[in-house]
Amino acid sequence: MNGFDPRPTKYPYPEFTDGHYLKIKKDDGTVFDRDYPYIDDSSAFLRKRRLFDIVLRLIVFPMTRIRLGLKVHGKENLKKHSEALKNGAILCSNHVHLWDFLAIRSAVLPHKPYVLVWSKNVSGENGKNVRLVGGIPIPRTGPAATKAQLKAVRKMLDAGGWLQIYSEGSMWEYYRPVRPFKKGAARLSVMFEKPLVPMAFSFRRPGWIRRTIFRQTALFTLSIGEPLCPDASLVVREQEEELCKRSHEAVCRLAGIDPSENIYPPVFQNNKKINY
Repeated sequence: MNGFDPRPTKYPYPEFTDGHYLKIKKDDGTVFDRDYPYIDDSSAFLRKRRLFDIVLRLIVFPMTRIRLGLKVHGKENLKKHSEALKNGAILCSNHVHLWDFLAIRSAVLPHKPYVLVWSKNVSGENGKNVRLVGGIPIPRTGPAATKAQLKAVRKMLDAGGWLQIYSEGSMWEYYRPVRPFKKGAARLSVMFEKPLVPMAFSFRRPGWIRRTIFRQTALFTLSIGEPLCPDASLVVREQEEELCKRSHEAVCRLAGIDPSENIYPPVFQNNKKINY
């Protein structure tokens, strides 16, 4: 692997590569069933979201760029393929910081993508902010709930919206290798016939001031790739598998990693963490 690898020792990365280690302190009891508004389009909520967007643009996004030392490469790919992306798109990336969705949101303005999130993030102590920033919980209560969520997502995408998916399945802060991808992003790309835009976070070594005074582990670079489309010559299941592998390879390359040298396979199959 090329580039800076922070290799932090303070994070308890779980045994399996899709595992969560953040502790959610509260649970407000929200039930994510078929009646839950996965995308809330009520006038009251939309007003709150518009006000929250003002706060994001004026305060949160600049703070995010400064805090992460964020640099963005490849934004011209969004403009270059704007015609293909105007009818809806799915974004996928590695997940390496609590604020990395804010970094993506700021990088793809004026677009305001939604993001699929761990349901506990919505029922937990930060749930209201997660919803206002575009969080859509992933239900675990059965097929009826999943069907309702997919219906809401399809409607949003068909209206020209964008959806961010973290294909690794969980957040591991400052983790350099690209973990195996679950097939969700590829599956939705195939199911809804939307392009899949790979993105990747990589790290830069902080300067002396950030390292010594602010104790900063790493600086972030977000690289945006060209959209990928499913291979229509294959049957649906093969399309999902092939697109999942292709998107993983693209994210590796955008992160400065040769896919053949990445320590994990492209597709998740209950893979365990590798101590490298």
